[in-house]
Amino acid sequence: MGARLFLRVNCVVEETLADYEYELPRELIAQRPLPQRGGSRLMVLHRGTKTIEHRSFSELPTFVKPGDLVVLNDSRVLPARHFSDDGRLEFLFLEKLAPRRWRVLVKPSRKFRPGAVSSIHGIRAQAGERAAENSREIILESDVDMQRTGSMPLPPYMGRRSDAQDAVEYQTVFAREYGSIAAPTAGLHFTPEMLRQLPHAFITLHVGTGTFRPVKTQRIAEHKMHIERFSISAGTAAAIGGAKRIVAVGTTTVRVLEAVYREYGDICPVESETDIFIRRPFEFGAVDALLTNFHLPRSTLLMLVSAFAGREFILRAYAEAVRERYRFFSYGDCMLIL
Repeated sequence: MGARLFLRVNCVVEETLADYEYELPRELIAQRPLPQRGGSRLMVLHRGTKTIEHRSFSELPTFVKPGDLVVLNDSRVLPARHFSDDGRLEFLFLEKLAPRRWRVLVKPSRKFRPGAVSSIHGIRAQAGERAAENSREIILESDVDMQRTGSMPLPPYMGRRSDAQDAVEYQTVFAREYGSIAAPTAGLHFTPEMLRQLPHAFITLHVGTGTFRPVKTQRIAEHKMHIERFSISAGTAAAIGGAKRIVAVGTTTVRVLEAVYREYGDICPVESETDIFIRRPFEFGAVDALLTNFHLPRSTLLMLVSAFAGREFILRAYAEAVRERYRFFSYGDCMLIL
């Protein structure tokens, strides 16, 4: 990766949630992916000149230079969403605590207080005590792997249940180890053919419950990020070390690389976890370019890309994307920030 100068910035930018608001017509939220992976539009942002280009994702290789390395997150999404047999409750199975005992997210939680009983696929399920991050313990009548037998946990803003089509399309073509409850969506655009055109390597970060959790503090600095597990292999660390420029695919990849760089001053093989909150001001030490989707207003993901490209430039680009009728969020179009 070459020598890099890493500076810690001590100044504090007092930003609020209102600084990351923008207007989005609901019809621009993509409910389904395009018929062909890789068929999306690509908005290209040039940070140096503050200019914007409108391209297609198929043109991505033209922006990857000799010596570049594209780094992607290969975590696989768990089909961990279930519904009660009466259709009144939704369960997202997060973690197995013991035989027949799981940690879950329940919607609506008020209808599943301690001691309440429901059934899932004919299996009796009783509510236990509250657990971390607004989750709850659940006790099942029989021991079933509920993270492998459900449906895809589509983001709440889609407002629909997943189906057989989502089981394929809400998973990247390079996904490997199960562990995420949301897709690393920037990677959804890639086809095997596209990957073969690009020098690339993989990290793994398992996307956790925090991806669904909104920022509730008005002062952004008071928000606490969730912890997510990640790993970097020796092969990936070596490939990054030999690259001239790192093109990160997705905010999850950025979080891994920048967390490791902050901790060690370089990218090295490691298995760990991080709760890094990348927001302005932040000095990037590992990532040189970023491919990402369009993110929700007031989200930590929007704050991350604003730290990378500048908040005013990002919000101007989002406004242009709305005018140009780009498709937003998980199944939508993408943005390349150079």
